[in-house]
Amino acid sequence: MGMLDFFLQFHSTFLLGALVILLIIFFTSSFSFSTQKLPGPRPLLLLGNLLHLDLKRPYYTLLELSRKYGSVFTVYLGPKKVVILAGYRTVKEALVDYDEVFGARISLKVLDDYSQGHGLLWSNGDSWKEMRRFAMTNLRDFGMGKKACEDKIIEECQHLIDIFENFTGEAFHTTHPINCAVSNIICSIVYGSRFEYNDPEFTSMIDRVTRNAKILGSPSIQLYDMFPSLFKWTADRKEFFKLTDATMKQNRAIFSRLKETLNPQVCRGFVDAFLVRKQNLEESGITNSHFHDDNLLITVMNLFAAGTETTSTTLRWGLLLMAKYPKIQDEVQEELRRVIGDRQVQVADRKNLPFTDAVIHETQRLSSILPTALPHKTTRDVTFQGHFIEKGTTVFPLLTSVLHDPEEWEKPHSFNPAHFLDKEKKFVKRDAFLPFSAGRRICIGESLARMELFLFFTTLLQHFRFTPAPGVSEDELTLTPAVGITLGPSPHKLCAVSRM
Repeated sequence: MGMLDFFLQFHSTFLLGALVILLIIFFTSSFSFSTQKLPGPRPLLLLGNLLHLDLKRPYYTLLELSRKYGSVFTVYLGPKKVVILAGYRTVKEALVDYDEVFGARISLKVLDDYSQGHGLLWSNGDSWKEMRRFAMTNLRDFGMGKKACEDKIIEECQHLIDIFENFTGEAFHTTHPINCAVSNIICSIVYGSRFEYNDPEFTSMIDRVTRNAKILGSPSIQLYDMFPSLFKWTADRKEFFKLTDATMKQNRAIFSRLKETLNPQVCRGFVDAFLVRKQNLEESGITNSHFHDDNLLITVMNLFAAGTETTSTTLRWGLLLMAKYPKIQDEVQEELRRVIGDRQVQVADRKNLPFTDAVIHETQRLSSILPTALPHKTTRDVTFQGHFIEKGTTVFPLLTSVLHDPEEWEKPHSFNPAHFLDKEKKFVKRDAFLPFSAGRRICIGESLARMELFLFFTTLLQHFRFTPAPGVSEDELTLTPAVGITLGPSPHKLCAVSRM
């Protein structure tokens, strides 16, 4: 009987404690909600809006919430307040018209842990300005957007064709060869040379970048960002740092080799130019500049990752869409046959290939590979569209809401190249086409990416017919993206049947 009394007393105490906790959460969350300056779902104490979000595809939840709360609203990722900007007009106004206010960067905690505010993607202030200015100047000097770069891409196209032909029409995963081809372009600009596709140093670096892109989109990394002390020991975080450390070590070894053969009069690539600038500053007695080893390392890693992952992912989407929509592939190949024939496509041909150009743009629009852009941060207090946003607030420009804005696109969720064609079938630009973001943080490699996408896509479509793997119908090819910080296609195989 005594044991039963104890159990009943314990049970009552437990229920009372649970009730008190629930009441605290209710009143605290109610208070947080009622005092918010912006609309948004009611946050819970500590958890914020965690229960509202699909952590595998948070952009999808944010899209749904924007339909309810409008183009400017707040969510709480754990205790962190985040302002979401949705729709073309709102995102464009913030990033372009208020570019100075919304132009700072804030990164995931796991990225801060290794970048320490250095490099291009996650830095702010004078360091960011200096690195961006230097990078833009030198990327152009080493060919970005110029004929020299076009020649490098055309050369790489041939290497990629050779790899595809080796499969003799059998089904294969396109990821690795496309990653190698695209990565070699940024490597030739940054390091001054390309790599062979079977070079273990090269392939291991690409594999680590690809794997880290997936890890950064994982739920456990997002939870670590919200609650660092609780999720510090997750397997994903440990793997991310293991892979990142290996890439750092590998780059330092490459830098060391380049430094040994450095000729200040003839720079081979970005790294050489950086080392020469650093050396000149040191010889002038300037020791507190932003040209130091850490900035070089993180900047090069940023360039390598961004120059590999985004373009290769978009290109893989393009080939998948051609296999899924064979009639559109027919039209692309007919236009290429009629305008180009068997000769190599040149960038200058773009204006005479309106349908092909429209297909490439529509691939970028529909795939929306960076759905929330990289996170921004406000540099000062601002009243934006009637809403007060405090200095230092994290801001997510929801790029996928721009690229799928029903007010801007006739068929926002369908693959429809006609979005970029007028009644005379001529190519037309669309203001809401912002896959590279906008404003002061617009992608530094936009011109390079556009050139790569055009030349790789057209050259591959000249040489091959892309079809699903045997036993797989076009309808069975899924367009559901894989989980990652960028939205790549789910794993699949394609057949590349030679047309030559």
